[in-house]
Amino acid sequence: GNHRVMKWEEGAKQGIVVAGGQGAGNSLTQLNCPYGAVVDQLGTVYVADCANHRIMRWPKGAIQGSVIAGGNVQGAQSNQLNGPVGLSFDRHGNLYVAEYYNHRVQKFNIE
Repeated sequence: GNHRVMKWEEGAKQGIVVAGGQGAGNSLTQLNCPYGAVVDQLGTVYVADCANHRIMRWPKGAIQGSVIAGGNVQGAQSNQLNGPVGLSFDRHGNLYVAEYYNHRVQKFNIE
């Protein structure tokens, strides 16, 4: 796979890579099995990077992302994720992450 998140404008013949696209890996320019993505009003892309057990934030136009949740090796501690597959924000900006292997949803206060 391409391990990327693409943006497609209505009527476009090809998409634009907005996150990842540098092959599978765990550097800040890479994703490994991205499962879910959410885009905010500013165009920031948030990605559930499943095989890296982390949530990544990619500001609009950025060439690399930053880890905003997880990224501390897979596990079941409150600062760890294990197979994040979905994410959502509430109206207060709290991040909710659904984890496949931990069978839980965690809430994070993201600055």
